[in-house]
Amino acid sequence: MPAVLDADGARHWGALTRAAFAARRTEIDSLNVFPVPDGDTGTNLYLTMDTALDEVVRLHTAQGILGTATLVEEARSLSRALLMSARGNSGVIMSQIVAGMCDVIIEEELTEVDGPAIARAFTRGAELARASVAHPQEGTILSVADAVAEAARESARAGSDAATVARDSVTAAEDALARTPEQLPVLAQAGVVDAGGAGCLLMVEALHRALTGDWNEDERALHHVTEDLLPRTSWHTDTAGADGLTFPAGALPGHAAVNDPLDAPAAGLTGPAFEVMFLLDQSDAERVGMLRTALDGLGDSLLVVGGPDLWNVHVHVDDAGAAVEAGVLAGRPHRIKITHFATQIAHQTPQEFAVIACAAGPGMAQILTEAGATVLPSAPGARASAGQILEAIRRTGAGSVVVLPNDKDTLMAAEVACRAATEDGVDTAIVPARTAVQGLAALAVVDFDKGLRENAIAMTSAAVATRHGAVSIASREVLTWAGSVSVGDILGIVSGDVALIGDNLTDTATEVLDRLLSGGGELVTLVCGADADLDFIDTVEERLSKKHPEVEVVRIDGGQQVYPLLVGVE
Repeated sequence: MPAVLDADGARHWGALTRAAFAARRTEIDSLNVFPVPDGDTGTNLYLTMDTALDEVVRLHTAQGILGTATLVEEARSLSRALLMSARGNSGVIMSQIVAGMCDVIIEEELTEVDGPAIARAFTRGAELARASVAHPQEGTILSVADAVAEAARESARAGSDAATVARDSVTAAEDALARTPEQLPVLAQAGVVDAGGAGCLLMVEALHRALTGDWNEDERALHHVTEDLLPRTSWHTDTAGADGLTFPAGALPGHAAVNDPLDAPAAGLTGPAFEVMFLLDQSDAERVGMLRTALDGLGDSLLVVGGPDLWNVHVHVDDAGAAVEAGVLAGRPHRIKITHFATQIAHQTPQEFAVIACAAGPGMAQILTEAGATVLPSAPGARASAGQILEAIRRTGAGSVVVLPNDKDTLMAAEVACRAATEDGVDTAIVPARTAVQGLAALAVVDFDKGLRENAIAMTSAAVATRHGAVSIASREVLTWAGSVSVGDILGIVSGDVALIGDNLTDTATEVLDRLLSGGGELVTLVCGADADLDFIDTVEERLSKKHPEVEVVRIDGGQQVYPLLVGVE
C-alpha cells in the first residue's frame, strides 16, 4: 500500500467515504438530536458527498481528465463541488473540513500527501470548519475535527509516515467522539454520541483505509453496501435522568419519542421552526459580512461558507422570508430550500402520483416514458446517484412517488433519495425491480388514478413475479458459481447470478430461456441491447417459438449497453 496519498489514493478515499456514509447513514440519522432532532444527519452527509463526487465525475469527463486528474485538480474540483452540494448543518461543516484539506494541497501544489502534509491538511480543515460556525458548540463535529488535527500534528512531529498519522488520527477521533456526551448534555440525555462527529470519524477512517487497506472485520461489508452492518455499540450509551430512569436513544427526558410530526414540538423542538439554505453569488466579502450579521440576529445554527464568488448559507430561523430577503440584499440567492422542521410531512397537500424509472438505454427510456414514467438515465458505469434520483423526484412536483431502480446496484441510491424526499414532505416507495424487465412488468399495472399504497403493492407483486435473465460477454477474468470466466466468454445470467458459461451467444441465450421457462410462463419479453445483432435476436425468438409455442413473445429495442439481451418471463 502507498506510504503517501496521491491522486489515485484521493479518488479512492472519496469513494470509501461515500461508501461509509451510505452504510452508516441510518445509524447516524438515529444519533441526530442536536441542534434539531430531525434525524437527517447521516442522510445529509451521504447526499453531500454523493452529489459532489457525481459532479466531479461529470466535470472531469467533460474536461477529458476522468481518472487521470492531478491531485491539485482533484482537490480543486472536490472542494467546489462540496460547496455546491452541502446539505444540512453537518453537511456544510463537513464540506469545510474537506475544503481546508484541499486548500493545503492546492496552495502547496502537492502531488502526494505525506504524514506532515496530512497534519497540515487536518489542521486547516478543523480551523476552517470552526471559523464557519457563528457560535461554535463543543461536543459536536468541531470537537472531533479539532482532536483529529491535534493528534495528526503530534504524530507528524514524531516523524510518523502518512499511514501512522492517519491511524493516530482515527484513535483521536474515536476518543473525542466518545467524549461528546460529556460536553453536550442533550447527547447524554439521549444516550448517543454526536451524529456529525460520527461522520467525521468515518471520513478519517476512510483515509486510513485508503492508505493501508486495513479494514475491521465488521466493516468489510462496505464493499457490499447493501448488506446490513452491526450497530457500533460505542455510539450508543445507557441514559439515565436525575430520577434514575432510562431513556431510549432520540427521546429527551419528559418527552415522548417522535413518531408523528405533529408531536415534534413536544419532543424537544424548542428552537426556530425553519431551516433555510441557499447558494449566494453576485456578492462580495463586505455584503456577505453584513448578511452574516443579519442572519445571526434572526436565528441560530448559522453557517456562511465559501467565497470569493460563491457562498453556501445555512441558518435556522422562525422567519424564513426575512432570511431569504437578507440574501437578496447581499446578492443573488438561488437553490433556496426552506424546511419546516415539525410539520413538513403532516401539512403536505395531497397531489398527483408519479413514477420515477431508471433506464439503461434510449429504447427502454422511450417505452418507460410512453407508459407514463419520469425517466432517469442509469446504466452500468454511469448509474444514477442518490442526488440525481432525489432531483428527479422533486422535478415531478408530485406528493406521492414510486421509484423503479431497475437495477440491483441502484437500490441503495434509491433508498437514500426516497428518505431525503420524505423529509421534504413527499411520500415515496421503492419497488424492488432489479432489472429492466421487472420494471416493465411493474409499470404495466400502474393506475395513476390510485394512490401510492395501492400502486406500490401492485407494482411490487408484478415485479417479483417476473423471472429474469440476461446474456453478456465477459470483459475480464473472474470466478463465479458457474466456474472460472475468461475474457470473451458468454455469460448466461439467471435471477441475477451467472448460471452458465458458454462460447456461443445464441445457444447461451436459449439455455437461459429454457431455465426460466422450466417453471412455466405465458409471456416472454426480449429486450435487445445496443450492439445486439438482429440475426442473433431473430434466431433466439425462432427457437423460442418452436420449443414453447404456447408462450407469447414481446420484443423490445432497449438500447442498453453490456447486455446484448435481457429476458423476462411472466
